[in-house]
Amino acid sequence: MTRGRSADVLVRGQTLTLHPERAVYWERARTLIVADTHFGKAATFRAHGLPVPVGTTTAALQRLDAVLTRTRAERLLFLGDILHARAGRAAATLAALEQWRFRHGRIEMVLVRGNHDREAGDPPAALGIECVDEPMIEAPFVFAHHPAESTFGYVIAGHVHPGITLWGRARMRERLPCFWFGRATAVLPAFGEFTGSAQVTPTAGDGVYVIAGDDVLSIDGVADGR
Repeated sequence: MTRGRSADVLVRGQTLTLHPERAVYWERARTLIVADTHFGKAATFRAHGLPVPVGTTTAALQRLDAVLTRTRAERLLFLGDILHARAGRAAATLAALEQWRFRHGRIEMVLVRGNHDREAGDPPAALGIECVDEPMIEAPFVFAHHPAESTFGYVIAGHVHPGITLWGRARMRERLPCFWFGRATAVLPAFGEFTGSAQVTPTAGDGVYVIAGDDVLSIDGVADGR
């Protein structure tokens, strides 16, 4: 394994830096990319009477603050499911998002709509987030919510919430969120922590980068998508 706080991946001649906050920075475009923030998911559960933790939106925004500051990104790209559901549009959630957006007024923000966005609706206009349907094409990449190959470029998507199980001694195991780079498609981990993950099965030649605390660890080499 290669250990480091972040990991650089070269895809189609472009440098992508994978950050442990579950975000990708595209150097040439000065763009930070995240998927599946699912803001308001905990509020949605509480609205249905389920006792779940509070403060998940605040914690997620703090992680965004950290990686935006580190990269000095000029644009933030959300790859779908920015809000979890219409029931999650609680006043406290939206107020926290508005205050956070005000602090980052210089940054352009774009949402590539996902399946949850269709139910939850676009973010309030006060957030100043441009909303577009997938795919969003910026050569050599195609940005989407749902991972599917495209003739227009290398696809970077979310939706799956990829995770991979690592095994240790005495049959110890742990599933960790991961970045998954295939031949023609990359899938980002869910940015929201209150989202769970789905076990993925990479094929030969794929690049898998797990997030373990403050480190991004490469366990299968670099992406085969150049």
